[in-house]
Amino acid sequence: MDRLRSPGGCPWDAEQTHASLAPYALEEAYEVVEAVESGSPEHLREELGDLLLQVVFHARVAQEAPEGERFDVDDVAAGIVAKLVHRHPHVFGAEAGGSADDALSAADVEAGWEARKRLEKGRASAMDGVPAALPALARAAKLLGRARRAG
Repeated sequence: MDRLRSPGGCPWDAEQTHASLAPYALEEAYEVVEAVESGSPEHLREELGDLLLQVVFHARVAQEAPEGERFDVDDVAAGIVAKLVHRHPHVFGAEAGGSADDALSAADVEAGWEARKRLEKGRASAMDGVPAALPALARAAKLLGRARRAG
């Protein structure tokens, strides 16, 4: 990616921005869903690679941002690690290592994940934080799911 965005690289790649790449990231995400639904491991591997390319591309664009706004793919990966550790205290934190009788169900884990996410994001309502860019039906399904879980 460095070579593609550097002088003498690819003019198309060099002129891309986060905004110009956003539609491609969305398209690749939909193609991952399609690959999952197809049941083909080869198709899924290919589409996950295409989606990962979008992550790498965006991270490379971010390296060129003004000082203080820059990040790279290592920063993205470190953020994932921190998020997984923070949102899985039953595995990595004080709650880890309990007996089999203390084991959490998947529903318990999901409820804890959502609660920690609300606190992290400062969400006052279970309805906050649903991306406005989601297609209408997906947004409605997300909102209904959150409303159901919130009671």
